[in-house]
Amino acid sequence: MTVRPLDLLDLITLYNYRNQVLPLDNARALTHGDMLGLVSLFSYLNPRREISTGISSNEDSIVMGQVTHSDGSSHANLAFLAPEESSQQAQNALLDFLSAQAGAWGCLSVLAEVNENSPVFKVLRQSGFSMYAWQRIWKLKEGSGFVPGVLWKETTDGDKVAIQNLYNLIIPAMLQPMETPPRHATGLVCHQEGVIQAFMSIQYGLAGIWVQPLIHPDATCSLEWMSSMLTSIPNRRSRPVYVCVRSYQAWLENMLEDLGASAGERQAVMVRHLAVLKYAEEPLPAKQAETAWAKPATPVARINHNDVE
Repeated sequence: MTVRPLDLLDLITLYNYRNQVLPLDNARALTHGDMLGLVSLFSYLNPRREISTGISSNEDSIVMGQVTHSDGSSHANLAFLAPEESSQQAQNALLDFLSAQAGAWGCLSVLAEVNENSPVFKVLRQSGFSMYAWQRIWKLKEGSGFVPGVLWKETTDGDKVAIQNLYNLIIPAMLQPMETPPRHATGLVCHQEGVIQAFMSIQYGLAGIWVQPLIHPDATCSLEWMSSMLTSIPNRRSRPVYVCVRSYQAWLENMLEDLGASAGERQAVMVRHLAVLKYAEEPLPAKQAETAWAKPATPVARINHNDVE
């Protein structure tokens, strides 16, 4: 079994697999389009970017994959495997190689998204990945039900604290190490009585727009909220809009279905931890005990019995 990084001579082989790619980072795949296009291929060789593409091969199978890391993030993302139909041994060896690369960048974990009925789901579990949530991707449709956007406003620097509070309220505490809030809160917010009740994180790409909603469960969120959101996205042009609904916001699916959005297959959101959180014990200096009678709290009055009649 041989596992090595991608080099210039492998670009032709990688390009030949462009129709056999299994995306594992849907936000990137749906916003950037062809993950093995010519523009993408040369960007993989840029040493300034934290993108690592590896090749695993044995006598009868070859598989390529990629891991990416965004500046400042505590986790990396598996981008793709190609081809999907390859030996599990080669896939496991490649996943170990890519995870080691993420660890060299200082990442604490690696994330991946895969359809629950995909054979790669089993391979990821064998390689140390565990499922921590599920998600479904909805593609919004234009139609007469969409109303002009008057509820949503673009985020400002002053919204950062409120968005962080909303994140802490909605994301379960056990998932927050993986579901980290965006460093730059780019998107739309909706206010109710002066308080931010909903935030839509937006990622743009040439091929599409990715929306990750955070809506407070106690908000009076109505169908008009989602319908007006589509027309509120700035610089949308004619690009399709995809809404990712995670399991902790599953109640949004009924609303999207009523809007006529089309749903993708349910996917497992998986994580492989590269570090173990441990609490270090640090002894505190003992406070010197004081003798109770050494320093009386109040002065003691002495009685002179000769003065007593």
